[in-house]
Amino acid sequence: MTRVLHFDCFSGISGDMTLGALIDAGVDADAVRAGIDSLGLPVRMEVSRVRKGGFAATRVSIEAPHEHVHRHLHHVEEILNRGRLTAPQRDLALGIFRRLAEAEATAHGLPIEKVHFHEVGALDSIADIVGAAVGLDLLNVSRVTSRSVPTGSGTVRCAHGVMPVPAPGTAALLQGVPLAPAPAAGELTTPTGAAILTTVVQQWTESPVMTVTRTGHGAGSRDLPEQPNILRVFVGEIPGA
Repeated sequence: MTRVLHFDCFSGISGDMTLGALIDAGVDADAVRAGIDSLGLPVRMEVSRVRKGGFAATRVSIEAPHEHVHRHLHHVEEILNRGRLTAPQRDLALGIFRRLAEAEATAHGLPIEKVHFHEVGALDSIADIVGAAVGLDLLNVSRVTSRSVPTGSGTVRCAHGVMPVPAPGTAALLQGVPLAPAPAAGELTTPTGAAILTTVVQQWTESPVMTVTRTGHGAGSRDLPEQPNILRVFVGEIPGA
């Protein structure tokens, strides 16, 4: 039997939605919180139960002070290396940030060491990615799959001004990934969510052949009139694999 995680991201994916879905699927929230706290950053993880479009879901929010700091990749690597994370957790978090740096470098035509992390270098985004890395490690799956990814539509305001959805960094991350339409406007898939997906997913499939043992719903911060703003994950097994 192979233990598998499937991302059913019909409403997109973000860092906080990933954290919520993993905790809702059975990952110990205190263990995730301990990993984030070990970084020594002025952040706090709050976990609550909410309803989104009729679905019960877990909402994770990271409380952090606003900063006027733009970090480079080596600054983030220093933060991750000083945390009390296991080697797999640290390596996964580092891998996600390196994918982000590569995508931003491609999108903006810069060497990777010159890339400023804007939104994704903020304290809450660092906590989201580290928490997701800890949660994915604790889930102890051997295979990760995902359905096609809806990016949303319209525009989003970011550090470089108003950008079309998907933003340039997200578009670079999603090269080679099957995309899906979505009725909801706005940014459904964030750079953090796209980086997590494209770092860990081994197969893109709408619905894998699996026996589901746990389902998790992670709530997004927005309320969408067209659909529930949640990330759904399935944890289960592939028989005979």
